[in-house]
Amino acid sequence: MDGISLLTITVLAVFVGFEVVSKVSSTLHTPLMSGANAIHGIILVGAIIVAGQATHPWVLAVALLAVVLATANLVGGFVVTDRMLEMFRGRKPDKPAKPAPSETQGETRENTEATR
Repeated sequence: MDGISLLTITVLAVFVGFEVVSKVSSTLHTPLMSGANAIHGIILVGAIIVAGQATHPWVLAVALLAVVLATANLVGGFVVTDRMLEMFRGRKPDKPAKPAPSETQGETRENTEATR
């Protein structure tokens, strides 16, 4: 394929991807992010394999850039997924405040004096 065809496919893929992801409801967004994280993990493995087999310095540079970007995307996806799952967890109940030691000693003295 020539460069114009590859560029056309890339631009169309960006537009289709944007339209598909923007129409996803918030309930389905977390599973979608989990699937995207799995895909980025595969991309990271592929970038590492390409970097390991690179013979030219420019191929190695591009492969290492791909490793860095795929790692950042993978970690960012897990951070976003974790934050979104945090929204669905219930709130922890507040613990009752413990009375100060001086208050409990005074109350026990009053209670023992009242019972005598």
